[in-house]
Amino acid sequence: MKIQQLLRDNAGREKRPLNLVRNGTEASLYIYDVIDSYWGVSAMDVVAQLNLIGDAQLLHVYLNTPGGDVFEGRAIMAEIRRFAGKTVAHIDSLCASAGTSIAMACDEVEMSKGAFFMIHNASGWAYGDKQDMRETADLLEKVEGAIITDYTDKTGKDAAEIAAWMDAETWFTAEEALAAGFIDRLAPESASTAETTNLWNLAAFNRAPKALKPGNKATAEPPAQNQSTNPSMTVANANRLRLLQAV
Repeated sequence: MKIQQLLRDNAGREKRPLNLVRNGTEASLYIYDVIDSYWGVSAMDVVAQLNLIGDAQLLHVYLNTPGGDVFEGRAIMAEIRRFAGKTVAHIDSLCASAGTSIAMACDEVEMSKGAFFMIHNASGWAYGDKQDMRETADLLEKVEGAIITDYTDKTGKDAAEIAAWMDAETWFTAEEALAAGFIDRLAPESASTAETTNLWNLAAFNRAPKALKPGNKATAEPPAQNQSTNPSMTVANANRLRLLQAV
């Protein structure tokens, strides 16, 4: 239900392309959309882009996503883990639900101040008799078990503590995510996206912070497809440049 509502609430937004930028031995992949094979970024999209990076030794994965399909997210997770070089996730604004699996796939995770990291229980459709309902519940528990393992491997936390956070649909600030062990460091101040605007409708979630109502919080736009980017340019500066170009 939550996935369907998330997709429906954001269906009117223009689908954002999955952007890949190559700079020397480094490549940057921008995942700035819902995780879904039809409505947003799919695993096959990621496969196609990663097949273009050649002999890059470092892959930066920039994230601003409200999540989506858990299985699509785990397929993306697996593909990123196949990358032969080092991988670094950059949580620019929002990393929620299935998006967190993508972050966990990377060797290192960096998060901008003002961004949010959200974990919750898996959800899905069920129709039929009591046996069908039990089978669906059993499947959801298995999915959650795999997700909890990813989180415990990253954080070193007890599985019961992680499960309690998921039960409560927990939204972590960057500082809280660092303290909990989900991320490795905060992004430099110059890379903060806090001055830009959140575009996601998060009504599908029960405990989304009021600060994340559309128009209140941070998101950044990825660079244009195949546009070369100076690695020293911050996300915030790149966003200002696009605003000037639009004018």
